[in-house]
Amino acid sequence: MNFQKIKLLALDVDGVLTDGIIFENAQGELFKNFYAKDGLAINAAQKQGLKVAFITGRGNGIVAYRARELGVPYCFEEVKDKVQVLQQLMDQFGLTAEEVAYMGDDLNDLGAFKLAGVKLAPADAAADVVQRADYVAAAPGGRGAVREVIEKIMRDQGKWSEIVEKNLGSRQ
Repeated sequence: MNFQKIKLLALDVDGVLTDGIIFENAQGELFKNFYAKDGLAINAAQKQGLKVAFITGRGNGIVAYRARELGVPYCFEEVKDKVQVLQQLMDQFGLTAEEVAYMGDDLNDLGAFKLAGVKLAPADAAADVVQRADYVAAAPGGRGAVREVIEKIMRDQGKWSEIVEKNLGSRQ
Protein backbone atom coordinates (compact mmCIF):
# COMPACT_ATOMS: atom_id res chain seq x y z
CA MET A 1 0.00 0.00 0.00
CA ASN A 2 1.38 3.36 -1.04
CA PHE A 3 0.42 6.44 0.93
CA GLN A 4 2.15 9.12 -1.16
CA LYS A 5 -1.03 10.97 -2.17
CA ILE A 6 -2.67 11.17 1.27
CA LYS A 7 -3.42 14.75 2.35
CA LEU A 8 -6.12 14.05 4.95
CA LEU A 9 -6.13 11.37 7.63
CA ALA A 10 -9.56 11.11 9.26
CA LEU A 11 -9.77 9.05 12.44
CA ASP A 12 -12.55 7.47 14.41
CA VAL A 13 -11.85 7.84 18.13
CA ASP A 14 -13.12 4.99 20.31
CA GLY A 15 -11.21 1.90 19.26
CA VAL A 16 -8.76 3.83 17.04
CA LEU A 17 -7.32 6.70 19.09
CA THR A 18 -8.30 4.85 22.27
CA ASP A 19 -8.40 1.19 23.18
CA GLY A 20 -12.19 1.36 23.06
CA ILE A 21 -12.61 1.05 26.82
CA ILE A 22 -14.68 3.82 28.36
CA PHE A 23 -14.61 4.39 32.11
CA GLU A 24 -17.61 6.10 33.67
CA ASN A 25 -17.96 7.11 37.29
CA ALA A 26 -21.15 7.45 39.34
CA GLN A 27 -21.41 11.14 38.40
CA GLY A 28 -21.46 10.25 34.71
CA GLU A 29 -17.93 11.50 34.02
CA LEU A 30 -16.23 9.59 31.23
CA PHE A 31 -12.55 8.76 31.02
CA LYS A 32 -10.62 7.48 28.01
CA ASN A 33 -7.03 6.38 27.45
CA PHE A 34 -5.05 8.03 24.66
CA TYR A 35 -1.65 6.72 23.56
CA ALA A 36 1.12 9.34 23.78
CA LYS A 37 3.03 7.94 20.78
CA ASP A 38 -0.06 8.35 18.59
CA GLY A 39 -0.30 11.94 19.78
CA LEU A 40 3.33 12.74 19.02
CA ALA A 41 2.94 11.35 15.50
CA ILE A 42 -0.28 13.31 14.90
CA ASN A 43 1.37 16.53 16.00
CA ALA A 44 4.50 15.92 13.92
CA ALA A 45 2.56 14.93 10.79
CA GLN A 46 0.46 18.08 10.95
CA LYS A 47 3.65 20.14 11.04
CA GLN A 48 4.59 18.38 7.79
CA GLY A 49 1.29 19.40 6.17
CA LEU A 50 -0.92 16.34 6.76
CA LYS A 51 -4.44 17.34 7.72
CA VAL A 52 -5.84 15.24 10.59
CA ALA A 53 -9.48 15.04 11.64
CA PHE A 54 -11.22 13.28 14.52
CA ILE A 55 -14.76 12.03 13.79
CA THR A 56 -16.67 10.39 16.63
CA GLY A 57 -20.22 9.50 17.48
CA ARG A 58 -19.71 10.28 21.15
CA GLY A 59 -19.45 13.75 22.64
CA ASN A 60 -18.47 14.78 26.13
CA GLY A 61 -15.57 17.14 25.62
CA ILE A 62 -12.76 14.63 26.15
CA VAL A 63 -12.09 14.30 22.43
CA ALA A 64 -12.25 18.05 21.85
CA TYR A 65 -9.78 18.53 24.69
CA ARG A 66 -7.39 15.97 23.16
CA ALA A 67 -7.76 17.60 19.74
CA ARG A 68 -6.85 21.01 21.17
CA GLU A 69 -3.90 19.49 23.02
CA LEU A 70 -2.57 18.04 19.74
CA GLY A 71 -3.45 21.07 17.61
CA VAL A 72 -6.06 19.16 15.58
CA PRO A 73 -8.48 21.83 14.31
CA TYR A 74 -10.93 19.37 12.74
CA CYS A 75 -12.73 17.62 15.57
CA PHE A 76 -16.30 16.44 15.14
CA GLU A 77 -18.20 14.95 18.08
CA GLU A 78 -21.72 13.49 18.33
CA VAL A 79 -21.61 12.64 14.64
CA LYS A 80 -24.52 10.58 13.39
CA ASP A 81 -23.36 10.50 9.76
CA LYS A 82 -19.58 10.13 9.38
CA VAL A 83 -19.93 10.04 5.59
CA GLN A 84 -21.43 13.53 5.57
CA VAL A 85 -18.63 14.95 7.75
CA LEU A 86 -15.94 13.28 5.67
CA GLN A 87 -17.54 14.59 2.47
CA GLN A 88 -17.64 18.11 3.95
CA LEU A 89 -13.92 17.91 4.72
CA MET A 90 -13.15 16.65 1.21
CA ASP A 91 -15.17 19.48 -0.30
CA GLN A 92 -13.62 22.07 2.03
CA PHE A 93 -10.09 21.07 1.01
CA GLY A 94 -10.86 20.13 -2.60
CA LEU A 95 -9.66 16.56 -2.09
CA THR A 96 -10.31 13.48 -4.18
CA ALA A 97 -10.93 10.08 -2.60
CA GLU A 98 -7.37 8.94 -3.31
CA GLU A 99 -6.07 11.83 -1.17
CA VAL A 100 -8.12 10.74 1.85
CA ALA A 101 -7.40 7.97 4.35
CA TYR A 102 -9.91 6.96 7.01
CA MET A 103 -9.17 4.71 10.00
CA GLY A 104 -12.06 3.01 11.71
CA ASP A 105 -12.60 -0.07 13.83
CA ASP A 106 -16.27 -0.98 13.82
CA LEU A 107 -19.41 -1.23 11.72
CA ASN A 108 -20.34 2.44 12.09
CA ASP A 109 -17.14 3.29 10.15
CA LEU A 110 -18.02 1.31 7.02
CA GLY A 111 -19.88 4.22 5.41
CA ALA A 112 -16.77 6.40 5.66
CA PHE A 113 -14.80 3.48 4.20
CA LYS A 114 -16.89 3.74 1.04
CA LEU A 115 -15.93 7.39 0.63
CA ALA A 116 -12.24 7.30 1.54
CA GLY A 117 -9.72 6.19 -1.05
CA VAL A 118 -7.58 4.44 1.58
CA LYS A 119 -9.33 2.40 4.24
CA LEU A 120 -7.36 1.69 7.43
CA ALA A 121 -8.05 -0.44 10.49
CA PRO A 122 -6.28 -1.19 13.76
CA ALA A 123 -5.30 -4.82 14.39
CA ASP A 124 -8.25 -5.39 16.74
CA ALA A 125 -10.95 -3.93 14.48
CA ALA A 126 -14.18 -5.83 13.87
CA ALA A 127 -13.84 -8.64 11.32
CA ASP A 128 -16.10 -6.90 8.78
CA VAL A 129 -13.92 -3.79 8.96
CA VAL A 130 -10.66 -5.73 8.65
CA GLN A 131 -12.09 -7.53 5.61
CA ARG A 132 -12.75 -4.20 3.85
CA ALA A 133 -9.56 -2.39 4.90
CA ASP A 134 -6.75 -1.67 2.45
CA TYR A 135 -4.28 -1.75 5.33
CA VAL A 136 -4.59 -3.30 8.78
CA ALA A 137 -2.09 -2.04 11.34
CA ALA A 138 -0.10 -4.54 13.35
CA ALA A 139 -0.91 -2.50 16.47
CA PRO A 140 -4.34 -2.37 18.12
CA GLY A 141 -6.44 0.74 18.56
CA GLY A 142 -5.22 3.08 21.28
CA ARG A 143 -1.86 1.28 21.36
CA GLY A 144 0.02 2.56 18.32
CA ALA A 145 -2.19 1.85 15.29
CA VAL A 146 -2.40 5.56 14.46
CA ARG A 147 1.34 6.04 14.98
CA GLU A 148 2.05 3.11 12.66
CA VAL A 149 -0.13 4.52 9.89
CA ILE A 150 1.26 8.03 10.23
CA GLU A 151 4.81 6.72 10.04
CA LYS A 152 3.92 4.86 6.84
CA ILE A 153 2.29 7.95 5.31
CA MET A 154 5.20 10.19 6.24
CA ARG A 155 7.81 7.66 5.05
CA ASP A 156 6.05 7.21 1.70
CA GLN A 157 5.94 10.99 1.33
CA GLY A 158 9.63 11.30 2.21
CA LYS A 159 8.91 13.33 5.35
CA TRP A 160 9.62 10.92 8.20
CA SER A 161 13.38 11.51 8.26
CA GLU A 162 12.73 15.25 8.66
CA ILE A 163 10.47 14.51 11.64
CA VAL A 164 13.20 12.37 13.18
CA GLU A 165 15.85 15.03 12.53
CA LYS A 166 13.72 17.75 14.13
CA ASN A 167 13.42 15.61 17.26
CA LEU A 168 17.16 14.98 17.45
CA GLY A 169 17.65 18.64 18.28
CA SER A 170 20.99 20.37 18.06
CA ARG A 171 23.97 19.82 20.32
CA GLN A 172 26.09 22.81 21.14
